[in-house]
Amino acid sequence: LPFATLAQTCAPDLTGGRMIETTRYVVVYRADPELIAVGRHFALEFAICPVASALPAQDVLVDARLPAHRHGMNYKATVALLPDGRYRAEGLMFHMPGLWEFVFDLRVAGKTERLTQNFVLE
Repeated sequence: LPFATLAQTCAPDLTGGRMIETTRYVVVYRADPELIAVGRHFALEFAICPVASALPAQDVLVDARLPAHRHGMNYKATVALLPDGRYRAEGLMFHMPGLWEFVFDLRVAGKTERLTQNFVLE
């Protein structure tokens, strides 16, 4: 499905966000505030969309890493399931500019499926 169609089907309130795909899952997410700044906390609102016959995620962890520095954020995000089925990860902060990688770890049937996407912060 095209992004706009998938975003409306899976997460109607997240249109205009970004999407990460694997063969089994799609994560549609949007930053709050939309403009991420160095040294400022932000949140991610997101939805997890199983593809075809994939099982729903039982749990999810959200993190971000600086691949060039081989470490992640100085803060650990907390993730809450919202009443409408979306999620909200709070407490994220990028402490320096550079190439970051968003990491969504989905726990499904005792296994972890990792979805990642690069994000450049100037």
